[in-house]
Parts: sequence; structure tokens; C-alpha cells
Amino acid sequence: MVSEVRYARSGDVNIAYRVAGDGPLDIVFVPGSGSHVELIWDVPVFRAWFERLASFARLIHFDKRGTGMSDAVSPATPLETRMDDVRAVMDAAGSEKAAVFGVSEGGPMSALFAATYPDRAWALVLYGAMARDLRAPDYPWGRDEAATLQAIANITADVANRSARLFAMSREACPSADDAELAALARLFQNALTPAGSQALARMNLGIDVREVLPAIRIPTLVLHNAADSWVQVGNGRYLAQHIPGAQYVEFGDAGHIPSAATSAPLLDHIERFLRRAWEAGAGLESNEPDRVLATVLFTDIVGATEHAATLGDRAWRDVLQRHHEIVRRNLLRHRGVEVDTAGDGFFASFDGPARAIRCACAVTEAVRELGIDVRAGLHTGECELIDGKVAGIAVHTGARVASNAQPGEVLVSSTVKDLVAGSGIEFQDRGVAELKGIPGEWRLFAVENAPSNWNT
Repeated sequence: MVSEVRYARSGDVNIAYRVAGDGPLDIVFVPGSGSHVELIWDVPVFRAWFERLASFARLIHFDKRGTGMSDAVSPATPLETRMDDVRAVMDAAGSEKAAVFGVSEGGPMSALFAATYPDRAWALVLYGAMARDLRAPDYPWGRDEAATLQAIANITADVANRSARLFAMSREACPSADDAELAALARLFQNALTPAGSQALARMNLGIDVREVLPAIRIPTLVLHNAADSWVQVGNGRYLAQHIPGAQYVEFGDAGHIPSAATSAPLLDHIERFLRRAWEAGAGLESNEPDRVLATVLFTDIVGATEHAATLGDRAWRDVLQRHHEIVRRNLLRHRGVEVDTAGDGFFASFDGPARAIRCACAVTEAVRELGIDVRAGLHTGECELIDGKVAGIAVHTGARVASNAQPGEVLVSSTVKDLVAGSGIEFQDRGVAELKGIPGEWRLFAVENAPSNWNT
């Protein structure tokens, strides 16, 4: 039994979703670049997947913002905002906790969700996924940047031949499928994204890099990959499994990125067996409260506070401090930040998304100038301990050290933060490598140059 198309509200965007099955455990399917919640059921391979999953679970699948039947959005949408769509769909479907199944480009989003919201995800399955999109000296399995940019340019340059190109692309992705299945897959691709939408999404995905997130995933994880994947090299899957603590890894000898309906049984057997075992072991119990979480920490302090206090006098300085605190707290509320601690003229806050944290910090540094003061701000994203509901640990200390390196009026971030806001439109200036007192290693820091606020929340 498959529900009609329903809509969940995520910020100001409507997200289309459907529900199939009524089993005791919930699974949220996070698709690749494009999907269509109605037409995906006409593709034999995805129908086989969905019917199998719905035979023992309640399956929730959706179209990511800007794709399929969901609302179109601005192309400058960070991964954390698209990740919010998973929460919105779960809430709308009445799912407190679910196994998250991410495919291809949906993998990084699923990994980020699992690390950020361990209270909402009880298991993670990644198929044909990657931690980073483009090749790098320390990541040789990514795509070549020049070739990828050319392919993106060709999306709108060759619109007249789009149908034929999508059929050829389907054959490359799923070489074991027959012509009827390929035609259904090409029709799904055709309706999942407009040419301009496909191009915008591809550009946005270029900067995806969630490598620093992987060690923070603490739920049962299964990684599956084809040895001869034509779209996502097998090294991507192996990397995911090696860097997610305790992850199980299964590699298939198949060619192509997408199996056909006829060749999907081994894949589905592994997924069902893994999820049943994790569920029976109690992974989905509400009592399993996480003690660690991925968070972005923000530290701010007023530059030259002692000198200002001496110049203004105690009473006037108290007035400035009060107005400063009001500005910070107003922006924390606006950007979903949580005030952790306040000491004198400094604030320590946490966020569930780095782009929101950056925009909050920029808003604060801009607003306090009317008080005749400057604030320095520093941000870092990392795995934090949860102690009495508050974040703590080495990631917190790292954020404080980043802030101590900031100049007056500057918002300084770690490279981890920069990598996670790819696609947000936020621009940075490289501040080079620094040593952070008491923190091992060298750290590359970046100053925020521009953080546009016209984005979908």
C-alpha cells in the first residue's frame, strides 16, 4: 500500500513525499541528484527496492528541494538546509526515529544527518555514495574538476538532444537493464530536474566534502558499492567504510552505478539483514540517547573590552554590554543557535548547521558596530560530548582557539566549517595555516568575506 503524494513544510519550502508499508521500523530513503515520487515507482529497479523495504518496514521517500514534485529553490542552498528536509519529512510522517538510506549524492546528506541528529537516526545505509565530489591530492577517487565542469556546461548546451542523452546516461548507469527499464529510468531523469535545475544542482554539489564528519557517526552503518561503478569510483565506498567507526562494507562485482531489478536481490538481502539485526539489537530504542553529536560551536568576544570600560565608565559600559547581549541573543534565536555559556563580554553557542552559525556571527559583528565596538568570532564543526545537554570536548576547545586568532570585526572558521557550507554562496579568504594553542596539528583558517542572507531556510 503506497500513500498518495503528501507535502511536508521545511522552512518556506514544500517537500513532496510518499509512504509505503506499515512495518515496525521506519526507513527514510534519500535519493541521488534527482527523483520524482510518482515516476520512481515506474522504474523496475526502484519499485523492486521500495517493495522489498516496505515488506518489513515503513518506507518514507521524498523529492529533495528543487527536484521532482518538491518546490524549486535558490541554487545557493547549503547541505545543512537540504538535510533539514529529512527532518521535516520525518516529522510530517510521524517518524520519531528512522534508518536513513542514502544513495549516490544523497549519501553525504545522509551521513551529515546521522552525525548531527543521532537521536533521530538509528541506522545508516549508504549505496554508491561518496564523502567528497571532486578529486583532491588526498582523495584520488573524486571526479576530475575540468571534465566535470565541461559536463555541467553541456547540460544546457545540448537541450535539443536531452532525451537521447538521458537514455544513453541510463544505459551507462545501469548496463544490465533492458530497453524498457532504461526508458523508464530516462523518463525519471527527464522529470526529476529541469536542464537549468540539473545544472545548478551539479554546480552546488561540486564543493561537497563531509570527510571530517564521518568519524562522528556513531550508529550502525552499512556501506555498499559496486566494484565497477561507472559513476562513483569504488574507492569512494571503501573510504566511507574505513572512516565511519564500526561500519560494515559489502562490495559487489557488478558494473554500473544502478543495478537492474533483476540483479538487485543480493543488495536488498544485505540491506534487509543488516536493518533487521540492528533493529533487533535495540538500535531504534528511544532509550538510546546519544552522548555525542556533531555540532558547530561559535565563540565571540568584544575587542578591547577593558579599554572601552575604562573610557566609558562602569554605568555606560553596562549599558553597552546589555545592548550587545541583546543583539547576540536575538541573532542566536533567529539562526537556531543555542546559548551554552556567557562570561563577561564573550558568548559560547552551538548550532546544528555551520552555515547558520556563520550567518549568525556575521550578523552580530555587523550589528554591534552601531555600539562603537568590534567583536571577533570563531567557528569550528566537530564531534562534541553531550554533558547535561550541553556540548563539550576537544571540538569546543578548537572553536575557542580559532576565535582567539580572529581580527577585530572578523569571522574566522576552520577548514571543516568551510567544506561543509559548499553550495551556500558564502565566500572566504584563506588566512593560511595556524597552530592552535593546546590543539594538536596545524589548522588552515578562513575569514568569511561574504555571507548572503537570501537563502532558503
